[in-house]
Amino acid sequence: MTTDLAIETAGLVKVFGENRAVDGVDLAVPTGTVYGVLGPNGAGKTTTVKMLATLLRPDGGEARVFGKDVIKDPDAVRSRVSLTGQYASVDEDLTGSENLILLARLLGHSKPAARDRSAQLLEAFGLTEAAGRQVKNYSGGMRRRIDIAASILNTPDLLFLDEPTTGLDPRSRNQVWDIVRAVVAQGTTVMLTTQYLDEADHLASRIAVIDHGKVIAEGTKGELKASVGSGAVHLRLRDAAQRADAEQVLAAALNAVVQLDPDPLALTARVNGHGTEQGAAEQAARALAELARSGITVDNFSLGQPSLDEVFLALTDKSGRAQASADTKEAVA
Repeated sequence: MTTDLAIETAGLVKVFGENRAVDGVDLAVPTGTVYGVLGPNGAGKTTTVKMLATLLRPDGGEARVFGKDVIKDPDAVRSRVSLTGQYASVDEDLTGSENLILLARLLGHSKPAARDRSAQLLEAFGLTEAAGRQVKNYSGGMRRRIDIAASILNTPDLLFLDEPTTGLDPRSRNQVWDIVRAVVAQGTTVMLTTQYLDEADHLASRIAVIDHGKVIAEGTKGELKASVGSGAVHLRLRDAAQRADAEQVLAAALNAVVQLDPDPLALTARVNGHGTEQGAAEQAARALAELARSGITVDNFSLGQPSLDEVFLALTDKSGRAQASADTKEAVA
């Protein structure tokens, strides 16, 4: 186990009947960082987290948390981790303050210490005014904040956040993001599973993309974006009636799939550019020239790195095609 890794897995497997929910996952999560795990529904994200948190026993491979084996030494792992799942785990019939005091007492705090810690966290999470209200009367954002507060009553070395902002409005999501940053600033490592690409973009220093139980890509945001092309062309046309023609011209000029944006005047396409920014710029310039020769008027043009959304779609689409091909071969065999 490398000393600067909070999590290290090799060939991690979990099987439910005939479904290999996790199929050979390798991870290396540095300490003191936010590590993002992205993937569509059913990709194996939550199952992986549950195995690392010792809630599920792996069926194969190895997993260590701060050097401790999750199977051989689960108590040592549990003493250093905390988990906030997808749904609120606090008692909705108790007030916010009562929940935190109860949990603090269960964790071994004295009555005065439990009250002090509860008050401290309620203030830090902006919940002091709601401390005496039953949790069932909290908003969605307040429930997530009280849930995370409960997870750090004893500051963990590793905090698992499993889709912590699902269903929250933008303001509440930003509040949760601020909490995550504050927790990491105190030295806690965070493993964050999410389906919100901007969430991983804002918070995570490294990201693993999981699909069909396998890690299909891993790296920094810049590395992942570079893996699917050197840039992305964003166009806005003057006439929506020309979009179909523009799509054909762009696809031919860039040798790429063109995405039709929700705006009826807008199109987006990835540019490879032979792996360089200069090559991408030259390729984009040629595409613009082809559009002009075809009589298509472009009102707005930009060339930038692919968004994490585009990376995610490209990677999971490739993974889906590979899985479908494997399934077909197996059926034929």
